Amino acid sequence: MSWIKDNTFAVALGSATLVGVILISLTGFKGAARYQQAKDDFEAAKDEASGFEALPLYPRPENRDGKGKALEDYRAATESLQAAFERFRPTDLKNVSPQDFTNQLKAVNADVRKAFDDSGTKVPDLFFCGFENYKTSLILGKATGILTYELGGIKTLMLALAQSGASSLQNFYRPSLPEEDGREYAVQESDVARPLPFEMTFSGPEKAVRAFLSAILKQEKHYVIIRSVAVNNSKKDPPRLGDAKFEKPTTKSPSSIDDIFPNGGFVLPGEEPKPADKKAAPTAPTAPRAPTAPTATPAAAAPTVIPATPTAAVLTATPAVTDSSRILTQVLGNEEVQVFLRLDLMQFLPAKKLP
Repeated sequence: MSWIKDNTFAVALGSATLVGVILISLTGFKGAARYQQAKDDFEAAKDEASGFEALPLYPRPENRDGKGKALEDYRAATESLQAAFERFRPTDLKNVSPQDFTNQLKAVNADVRKAFDDSGTKVPDLFFCGFENYKTSLILGKATGILTYELGGIKTLMLALAQSGASSLQNFYRPSLPEEDGREYAVQESDVARPLPFEMTFSGPEKAVRAFLSAILKQEKHYVIIRSVAVNNSKKDPPRLGDAKFEKPTTKSPSSIDDIFPNGGFVLPGEEPKPADKKAAPTAPTAPRAPTAPTATPAAAAPTVIPATPTAAVLTATPAVTDSSRILTQVLGNEEVQVFLRLDLMQFLPAKKLP
């Protein structure tokens, strides 16, 4: 204890040195840990960057130029597509008064019913082009613009159905739009067209179905998408033998067997008819031969009758039975089919300005 008092400076210097060594050691350990952590992070980032560089679309100059060209091509294709659908885009959906829309609806319904009457197509008594709710009431004024456009598309399709030769329109359903209830249609940012759906069921022959489906695809002012179609045959059972009808022969049938087979249908040996003649022609008399001594003959036996084999000449002499068109009429395909369609009349929105 006296030594520490006698060497106070040395003790203080040694203590300070020990504390400094401890602090330096701690600082070094912490620095080494931070360095190792930084090294590990650098190696991980390097590996990740190497993986990105191995990708085919890494942002190199050549890839950047290729991406720019692809974007320009996509932009041109998008503008071309918008231009192609320009003729289906309604220019102005101007609202009219409720009474004017009702008058227009009645006129369209009258034209459609007249077309159905002229073509013989039956329609339900309550049919009113899908606007049955407005037979006795007026629509909201803010909805007349979009409904006028929808009414024009429905009229075009109904006239096409009448021209197709369909036998009956059994059902036509048009769901109400939000504007009819006083609401607004919410347009999404990515929407380019608005669907106006409706459903219909009709019956007719197969050719009428083909004609109507073709008419849907050939619309000039309206673009219609077939969402679903169901076809049912009116005949559930397969065709029977009685469904086939044969045509009566138009030529005269042979009157007797002599017209088909000469000599009553039988010939004796050595008397076969020649191919050119149906009956044996008379022969000229021959000179008499000198008499010869009679020879013994066996008892007269009945001649053997051999049935005649029809030759080519005999077969060709048979009148041919000809048919004017077809012997067997078409059995399949004459029945009617019932068709259910779910359609969307597309209202194309204003063309989007590309960035």
